[in-house]
This record gives sequence, C-alpha cells and structure tokens, in this order.
Amino acid sequence: MSLQTTAETGRAMPNSNSYLLPALAFGVPLGLYTLFLGLSAIPSCQRSFLYAHKISTLLWNDVNQPESWGFAKNQVTPFSLTTVDNQTLYAWHILPLPLYAQHEETFAAQPSGLCGDITQTENFKLLRDDPTSRLIITFHGNAGHIAQAIRPAHYHSLTDTSSFHVLTIDYRGFGHSTGTPTEAGLIIDATTVINWAMTVAKVPADRILLVGHSLGTAVASAAMEYFADEGVDFAGVVLISPFSSLPEMLSGYAIAGWVPVLAPLRAWPWLLKTGMGLVVDKWMSADRLRAAVKTVRGRGGRLRLSLVHARNDWDIPCVEDDKIFRAAVEGLGGSVSEEEEFEAEKKARMVARGEDAFVATWTDGDVVLRQELVPYGGHNDVAYSAPVVVAIMRSFGLGDETDV
Repeated sequence: MSLQTTAETGRAMPNSNSYLLPALAFGVPLGLYTLFLGLSAIPSCQRSFLYAHKISTLLWNDVNQPESWGFAKNQVTPFSLTTVDNQTLYAWHILPLPLYAQHEETFAAQPSGLCGDITQTENFKLLRDDPTSRLIITFHGNAGHIAQAIRPAHYHSLTDTSSFHVLTIDYRGFGHSTGTPTEAGLIIDATTVINWAMTVAKVPADRILLVGHSLGTAVASAAMEYFADEGVDFAGVVLISPFSSLPEMLSGYAIAGWVPVLAPLRAWPWLLKTGMGLVVDKWMSADRLRAAVKTVRGRGGRLRLSLVHARNDWDIPCVEDDKIFRAAVEGLGGSVSEEEEFEAEKKARMVARGEDAFVATWTDGDVVLRQELVPYGGHNDVAYSAPVVVAIMRSFGLGDETDV
C-alpha cells in the first residue's frame, strides 16, 4: 500500500490514489458496459449496434465510380431496385472480366455512373440473353456499404477469371439505399433482388447461386427458406462465416475478438437468458436451414449447400458453423438427434485436410450438404479465398461433386 506522511502528526497515511485507481480501472469499464447493455435494450439503438449501417466511407468514396476499386471502365453497372414496400436499394451488376474483354470498346463507350435503366445496357443484355450465363447474388455483412472493406476483393475473386456475373446490393439503410434495417426488411430486400434476377434478367433459378458472408449468411438463409417453400431450387447456396442465431452467437461474441457483448453475463444464466430474450432481430439461421432442407428433400428437389469457415475467425467462432451444419443435416431426418451419435457419424464422413482443416459431406438424394473448415482467413479474408471459389464452382457443376 502506498503511504503518505501528515505534517501535523508525522504518521504515515494510506495514499488515496491506491484505492482510487483500481476502482476506476474496474468501475469505468463496468459503467460503460452497463450503459451499452441499457442502450441495447432499446430496439432502435440495438439495431444501430447490430447493423452498424451508419459506419461507412461514403464521405470520401464514390460507389458510382467502381473503377476506384480496380474494376474496368463500366465493368460494373450501378443501378437501383424498388422493393414491394417502396424502398430503393442500391445495387451493382458486375460482369465477368473475360466476357468484358470481348466487348471492351462497347463498354468503354457507354455512359458511366448510376444507371437509370439497366435493361438498356449491353451489360444487362449479355446477362439476360446468354442461355449459359451464371449469376452469383451476394449478401454482405454488417457495417459499411457495397464496396467497403474486403467486399471489392470478394467480387474480384468471383469475376476476374471466371464466367460468373455478380449481383450485389446494399440493404435498406446501408449506403445509398433508403429505409432502416430490420430483419423483416432485409428479407424483403433479398427476395426483391432474387425476383428481379429471375423475372427481369430472366436468369433461371438453376443458374443462380446465393452467397452470404457474416450477417449476409442469415439473409441468404432466410431467402433460401422462402424460395424453398415456393418450390424454387437454386444452383446452390454458399455461406461464409455463418452463425446459428443472433442471440446464440451474441452469447459468446466479442467485437473484434476481444470486446464481449453478452459473454460476461454467462456467470448469471438467468441474466444471460434475459439478455438473449431482448434481442429484437433473432436471425434464426439454423432453424431456417433445417426447415429449408426438410422442404427440398420432401419434394425431391435439388440443393447444394456449402459452409466455409476459418478456424482463426475471432468474430464468429467456427463452433457456430458446427451448429448450422448439424441443423441442416437434421433437416434430412434420420437418427442423428443425439450429440454423440451425430459427431460419430460426422467424423465417419469427414476428410481431414490438415491439423485445423476438414471437409464433411452429407448426401441424401439430390441434396448435398458440405461443411469445410479452413485454417486461415479469419472472419473477412476467407470471403475471397480459394475454398469459397471452389465451392461456387462445385455448386454450378464445374467441379467434381464427389471430391470431398
């Protein structure tokens, strides 16, 4: 203990700083955390924290100039879509670079910037009129806008050397899109862009692949369930760094890997349960995938579902991927209800690809469920990794589906 001497008595007295500093060191973080929890109980604040849609670089980045992110002139067509509830969604249609190279002069002569009517562009016609065109619809994670952070690198990995078109949107409230994000709203956004692809761009569902990353996996899972109920089977669905449900994920989630959200409440189970119950947008992806797989299998449909997760993901731990995969397998039925039984069966179907990597595949008729754990890539960089591209190729029938 630090001591100080009084002038009157000459006695050594405890230094008040020795008590104050530890109190501040503990009290300030606790106070901030309590404030955070209190604000999170307010739905509008909670959604602002969850979607982080106001955190963007639009003040110094012009998304109507995609060349800023290394795309060729007019390789990307920015345009807008209107939802059934009258929101305007900002979108990009990205041409595969090999196709662009065949028409470079034509594209370079077109006007640049936000397109008023994409159906009049050569880019759109090449998508609509090619009976072999393949379209990837991507759903990005939270925060930012359509071209923020790793997203351009993700698009480049899908289009630079392939024949794949890419269609991507900013959800309502993100970037230049109107409205405010909610779970129901984002599901409308997803169905809007998919319906546009099928009805306006005339791309059949069996040539459309859904790709979701992080929050986008929840959006893609919801869209998958919706269209499964409608009898629509896509070429495939690829989920990168998914989570089972938002309350479940938040119970162990730490922002940037070290700032916990609900994890400190684990010491008080009743309090943790209360906190999880206050989550407004549940995003129950595991339940949705279970239901979608059951629906597709029940009507003898086709499904290629691929999960890709990095072992070193510090945002959404790979155990969430395990939960998603098990839920999807449960949709097939059978006797895998017990945890030990499921793990034993999964291990029998698993192929190790290193100390921190494996592939597990479950096949039932024309339904193929595939989980791949890779050792590197973290939460974001894995989105433009080779395993993701190969999963997409496999879904389109361009790889060996028996190669696990």
